[in-house]
Amino acid sequence: MLLREDLINEEIREMKREVSLRRADELKQEISDYLDIESTIETGMRLHERNLHNKEHILKYFEVSENDWDNWAWQMRNRINDGNVLASILGLNEFEVQTIKRVSKKVRWAISPYYLSLIDFENYAASPIYKQSVPSLHEIIECKGEDDPMGEEMSSPAPRITRRYPDRLIINVTNQCAMYCRHCQRRRNFGETDNHAAHKDLEAALQYIKNNSEIRDVLITGGDALMLSDRTLDWLLGELDAISHVEIKRIGTRTPVTLPQRITANLCAVLKRHTPIYINTQFNSPLEVTPEAKQACDRLIEAGVVLGNQAVLLKGINDNVHVMKKLNQELLKIRVRPYYLFQAKEVKGTTHFISPVNTGLDIMKHLRGYTSGLAIPTYVINAPGGYGKTPVNPEYVLDINENEVIISTWQGKTFNYPHRNN
Repeated sequence: MLLREDLINEEIREMKREVSLRRADELKQEISDYLDIESTIETGMRLHERNLHNKEHILKYFEVSENDWDNWAWQMRNRINDGNVLASILGLNEFEVQTIKRVSKKVRWAISPYYLSLIDFENYAASPIYKQSVPSLHEIIECKGEDDPMGEEMSSPAPRITRRYPDRLIINVTNQCAMYCRHCQRRRNFGETDNHAAHKDLEAALQYIKNNSEIRDVLITGGDALMLSDRTLDWLLGELDAISHVEIKRIGTRTPVTLPQRITANLCAVLKRHTPIYINTQFNSPLEVTPEAKQACDRLIEAGVVLGNQAVLLKGINDNVHVMKKLNQELLKIRVRPYYLFQAKEVKGTTHFISPVNTGLDIMKHLRGYTSGLAIPTYVINAPGGYGKTPVNPEYVLDINENEVIISTWQGKTFNYPHRNN
């Protein structure tokens, strides 16, 4: 009798195993298209040797050493903002040089030598790095968009403050960046020179925060907040620490992406004194996830900083589900959590970067279930006029009634789930 029960149990186990194997094969087939092309997706890690070769070329042009390259102040002093210089390094043609000169008369540009080294020198015009950093004619011939679609200038109750939510706000501390992203939502602030906030304006911003006890979360941004000196950052963070109702500080910076040399031991020592600090950066392409970026992120994490990523959906750069999946997976490997995927804003001069919302929804649909939940950001549209971030996601709840919730899974299978009101 026992022997017969053992045989029946073994048959049941075999049956379950066969079902499980079929299910596993089905799941593998779900990502077969990604597996087929994954090895062809270019990343900063895979192209490290090429980037090192580019670096040597740039060092030779400037006639400097490796020590200079590793110095963030040298990188800032030698940002490329002249079309002729870029032509000497990349081999641009005359039309491209004249285009840069024409656009830069209206909107300035600059690119750090480090970020320049990530461009494919042999096919620069198609490079996602080039497209994000070098001016194009689209910027001055487009008629669509607004200078300030977010209405930031209409939501500034005190100097340098932007407030769009009940319990948190922004302090805009500078217009300076290591590289001026061509898709930037604040390109109206680029100006012609780098300008940090005046001390009296920062004092006024701090006083506003002190006077409004509901503010528990302060984001320091710009420009790029880490363009401030270590001393100024230490002072500002210390002032925020002294405000009892401020629970967390956030810093908006792209330096881990465009200028990882900025993440120095001294900066990390400053940040470590003022935890909890959350840093959101902006990796938009797998090409930006490099060994240098990883080292910068490692240093920040060791200083107690929590890292997140706010990518922007950009046409011709990352508007592809496989590229976006690879980007987010690469970020997790360097301990940066994908946080937001922004729909590009309707900023004048940048609308050539805007992808249809349906593209973003399709990307989200093919992330959920197809990769780790940790690798899935929240897709958001910033409501016009400064009315805040609005999540936009594929529809998974099809209906809710008194008895049940009808859901659609990531595979499109429909299920009825009990809806209990008791």
